[in-house]
Amino acid sequence: MSPVNHSRTPRALPEGITTVLFDLDGTLLDTAADLLAALQVLCSEQGRAAPDGGLVRRKVSAGAMALLGLAFPELDEAARQSLLPRYLQLYREGLLSVTRPFVGIDALLQRIEAAGLRWGIVTNKAGFLTEAIVDGMGWRARLSALVAGDTLPVKKPDPGTVLLGCEQAGAKPAEAVYVGDDTRDVLAGHAAGMYTVAVNWGYLGDTGELPGWGADAVLDTPADLADWLRA
Repeated sequence: MSPVNHSRTPRALPEGITTVLFDLDGTLLDTAADLLAALQVLCSEQGRAAPDGGLVRRKVSAGAMALLGLAFPELDEAARQSLLPRYLQLYREGLLSVTRPFVGIDALLQRIEAAGLRWGIVTNKAGFLTEAIVDGMGWRARLSALVAGDTLPVKKPDPGTVLLGCEQAGAKPAEAVYVGDDTRDVLAGHAAGMYTVAVNWGYLGDTGELPGWGADAVLDTPADLADWLRA
């Protein structure tokens, strides 16, 4: 495991990197509008106004339960959990209405593949949603790894998920990079012994705050990531 990087300067990438694993929401895809639309319908059904769209967007990477916490702050976790199946059903119905890759992601993935690197997805998102999104994006045949939030009994920041991603891709952790936009991503990657990247092009970029959490690199654009990977 590399020492924690507390500076803005990216740590040099070692030779021998073969695999790049990505978080999904807020890293590869802008899913916020579709998640907000489902939350608005749920709030309407429950007879209340939905939370501000900007607040929802900044909370997307924390997951569906966090979004329900924004909409229903007075409910305890068990009560919010009871609303989760309906929320996910509503979200699934409009799953790819406006969800798109962030600007520059398509080119990034092409550069990764052209450099002979493998790439995959490790997300906390439920499997039935992740599978549908991957198929909708046309990424299925291009992936070397796909780990969803219910693939294992644990989720990020537990390193088991990214370790499984490495295993699926046929890579040792020291040969892989994990890219995400949440502190759980960096924690999971570091615990697994991987190089980590915190991205500033998704929802965190909207806040004006600089992510980091001790990641080996904090990068502003997908092109910056491709350059750092020497892809």
